[in-house]
This record gives sequence, C-alpha cells and structure tokens, in this order.
Amino acid sequence: MKKAPLYSRSRRGVAADLVPPPEPTGAPAAAPQQAPVPRSRLRAFASRHERALWVAALLVLVLAALLWRAAGPKPPAALTFEQIDHLVRQSIAEKPLASAGAKAYEKIIPSVVRVVGYDRVGQSGTEPHADKKPRRDAPGSDDARPKREGGELPGFEERGVGTGVVIVDNGTILTNLHVVLGAERVRVTFMDGLEADAKLLSVMPEHDLAVLRASKIPDDLYAATMRSTADLQPGERVLAVGFPFGIGPSASEGVVSGLKREFRSPEGERMLTNLIQFDAAANPGNSGGPLVTMEGEVVGIVTAILNPTKQRVFVGIGFAVPIENAAQGAGMPPF
Repeated sequence: MKKAPLYSRSRRGVAADLVPPPEPTGAPAAAPQQAPVPRSRLRAFASRHERALWVAALLVLVLAALLWRAAGPKPPAALTFEQIDHLVRQSIAEKPLASAGAKAYEKIIPSVVRVVGYDRVGQSGTEPHADKKPRRDAPGSDDARPKREGGELPGFEERGVGTGVVIVDNGTILTNLHVVLGAERVRVTFMDGLEADAKLLSVMPEHDLAVLRASKIPDDLYAATMRSTADLQPGERVLAVGFPFGIGPSASEGVVSGLKREFRSPEGERMLTNLIQFDAAANPGNSGGPLVTMEGEVVGIVTAILNPTKQRVFVGIGFAVPIENAAQGAGMPPF
C-alpha cells in the first residue's frame, strides 16, 4: 500500500537550513527587536498646523490683555459741568485771582520814585505850590502825616514833593517841572529805599515836564515800559501811582474820560494842551507819577487836577501829559 506524502509545516520556499537553530534550553530568550522610533508626534503636529497655532497664540495674548485691562484700575469718570464749576469756585475761594489793577501796580512799582525839592532854610521866597507841603506850624497842616527816615537834609527844608518814573535804567527819571522848579537840591527815593541826589537834565515848560538823572541807582533798577497813546480810547481802565500828600506809594484806579484836553493852571502861568483826561484819584503829590494801563505800561505823566473851587484836591478830573511828549523831552525817539 502506497504511503501518503508528508509535507513540512514551514513556509514554502524557505530552506530548512536557513532556519536558525533553536536557542539552548537554559539560555534566556532574546528581547524582540523594535522598529526605529519615528519623529516626535508633537513636532509633527505643530508642523502640520503651524498657522492655526500662531492664530491661537495671538488670540490668547489678546484675551490676556483684555482681562488685564478689565482687572486693572479704571480711569476716572469724566467731570460734569457742575463739578467743574464747583472746583473752579473752590479754587478761586482758596486763592483769589489778582485783579488787573494789582498786576499793573506790581509791574510799574519798581520804576516809581519819590521826588522832593529842597530850599535852604530861611531862603525860600517862593509862593506855596500845589505840591508843596504846608509848614508844620501852618494852619490846617497835618501833623499826623508819617515822616520818612532820612527824608530831611540839614540846612534844607522841603519845598515840594511829587513822584517820578524811571524811563531809562541808568537813573533817568521823568517828573513834572513844577515839582522841582526853583529847588536848590533835588533828592529821589527808589522803591528799595535807596536815596540819592538828582540833577536836572532838561525841561519842557510847554508840557510841564522835567528830566532828572540820579547820582546813584539800585543794582536791580527797572525802567518802565511805555506805550503809545495812538490807540488809547475813552473808557479804558488806567492806574495812577504816586505819593499823594507825601503818602505812598499809593495807587488809584479809574478810566480814561477824555482825550486832547486843554488845561490852564489856576495861576494862569501856562496852557497845557493835548492832555489825557482821567478819573483815577490824584492829589498834590501825584504830580509827575505814571498813568498806566492794566498791562502796567505808561501812557502818560500825571500833571494836574481840575477843581472849580480853590481847594486843590481831587473832585473827579485829572490830566496827564501823553507819554509821546514826555519821551521827546527825554531825548527818546517817538513811538
């Protein structure tokens, strides 16, 4: 009987001699060989979705900024009109704003000087002038007026007191001629208290003006700022600064009440023309002082007051020489 053929269970085509021999029974089995590890999955994912990841990162940053702003301090709410008005009123109440007149005074006062004319004792034969101090023993004199330290000169007596204004910082001063006319000696007192003799440089009788030069001056002397009267109008506010009755410096505020006025002195000595009329209070002693605008600029030199009675005190009308005429008297070019 023919035997059926027997077939090997090994895969076809594999030679029996290529099959590795079995490991010895006592040896440990070898670890199975692993396949090479591929590139990191995370890096591969990032490479495939790079644009989407950038967009997501940007969105995260924007969201974080919004959250930080929402959690941070909030800006103050806008003030209402009522709140602003209340704050302004409160600020003004705590520190009031300086008036225009006060600012003008502050600007002009370093340039204002007190001018005194002196005669030798017993040698004055002149009649009392509007700006002359009454004698201490004269009827109606005011013995209560304050006396200035160092104001008296041995052997001299005051014959007239007035005001002047520095127009050049070398000590050139404008004043009224009638303040110093006939005086044997003239002294000026600056705002820092310095007193000095002054000499007469020139006069303009037609404008009742005199130009003085002080023998010594303060280190920080300031000259006044002058302004043309070409655009000066009635109603414009002005300030008269000086030494009325020797008291001062004093300031009075008013307005320009007229232009191109004429005035004849009570003695009929001269006619003054082209004057500025103003209503700021001026009295004997204000003569020669500056008439200034609210910007502190000199537009005139106070020279006279009008009083229909024989009392030489202010009743509402004063006159000043335009600064153009005064500058001309000082040898300065016209505006």
